[in-house]
Amino acid sequence: MSLRLKLHLIIGTLTLLFLLVMLGLQLRSMRASVNEEVVAANRVAAQFLNRTVWRYTAQGTPAVLGFLQSMGRVRSNDITLTDHQGNVLYTSPVSPYKPGRDAPDWFDALVAPPLAVQSLDLPDGKLTVQANASRAVLDAWEEAIMLVLGAIAVLVVLNVLVYWLVGRTVRPFGQIVRALNQLEGGRFDVTLPPLPGAEAGTIGKAFNRMVSMLQDHIETERRAVRAELQLSESRELTRWVDHQIEQERHLIARELHDELGQSVTAMRSMALSIAQRMRTLDPQAEAAARVIAEESSRLYDAMHGIIPRLTPLVLDNFGLAEALADLVERTRRSHPGVQIELHADMAHLLDRQLGGEVALALYRAAQEGLTNALRHGQAQRIGVRLSASAEGMTLELVDDGVGLSADWADKKGHHGLRWLAERVQGLGGRFELVPASPRGVQLTVFLPLPAPQPAPQPEAPTE
Repeated sequence: MSLRLKLHLIIGTLTLLFLLVMLGLQLRSMRASVNEEVVAANRVAAQFLNRTVWRYTAQGTPAVLGFLQSMGRVRSNDITLTDHQGNVLYTSPVSPYKPGRDAPDWFDALVAPPLAVQSLDLPDGKLTVQANASRAVLDAWEEAIMLVLGAIAVLVVLNVLVYWLVGRTVRPFGQIVRALNQLEGGRFDVTLPPLPGAEAGTIGKAFNRMVSMLQDHIETERRAVRAELQLSESRELTRWVDHQIEQERHLIARELHDELGQSVTAMRSMALSIAQRMRTLDPQAEAAARVIAEESSRLYDAMHGIIPRLTPLVLDNFGLAEALADLVERTRRSHPGVQIELHADMAHLLDRQLGGEVALALYRAAQEGLTNALRHGQAQRIGVRLSASAEGMTLELVDDGVGLSADWADKKGHHGLRWLAERVQGLGGRFELVPASPRGVQLTVFLPLPAPQPAPQPEAPTE
């Protein structure tokens, strides 16, 4: 149902109720008027007859009858004369006022008052004066018909006028509805002209502001989508770069361990052999050979210190738990004054399910956490815990150092932590760095386990 029709129905209903109330009040006034007229006429007629008839009573009933016949009909009254036996001697004639016409019975019952009866006892009979409201009720009925017809005419004219005026009033709202439909259909450049009327004008201005804000939000969302796509591409590129770097590190570490390590070991062995042979022949040559052997040993040790920093070869050979144990042990040796505790009792149960990227990311997280706790936090006690669940692996590292500021992510530096956070998020994990109690930092890294690969189905034997 349209707004125009709703307003028209409301106004029409209120107008009809008003007219009905007015008709009810008018009907009440008619009833009071009829009652006053009929009762007063009956009382006056009874008093008049009571004073006049007694003059003719001494002359007998014929004289009374002659008087009544000469008097004729009294308005709004029926006069009846009866003898002692109850025989009717006289009845007043029918009213000549609007003869043959009467109001409907229901209207008569609604308007006519209770009929009053006045009786006058005569020596040889009885005179009865009874109120008759039929003519007054008929007048009221005709007046009511005129009022109803006038009310209907007023209602029709008023409804036509209201329908036209409401149509003019709500015409701007039709423009607003059409603009909203266009907006719903995807036209975000639609605007409304200045609309007449305070309410319509306010709605039109609000609509134009809404469209302007919507355009701004859409443009912002588009930029956000583009930025998100660029960020996603950047993360994919970062993962690819990290993967390439790890591969290069792994290759370099393997080359150092296998090729250069064997070469340095051979050099040391040959230097020791030369020193053994030249011990009695050429002391200077022996000393030079032993220097070469010692430098070869230092080079071998330095090379073995570089290899874990490049890539944890123990991770490939023994799993994440052993790799973390090796990392903690080497950190203890390099920082003898620091207490480092490792808890990874159940990690080996899931080593087989860990993907290479997940295990390496957890190892790098522990490596970065230990480095920051020792280099920046001056921690004296560090706890490392690796736990497993059905959903994934969680690495927690808690230290008692000086801690990080709450806005560390907005400041310059901490590139290692930012790199670690990007790496964890790229793997679908969760990275948290919060203050520890009573002091220090708690680093938490959660990585989901990769979905298990379905076992290959054996091929059916061919006949």
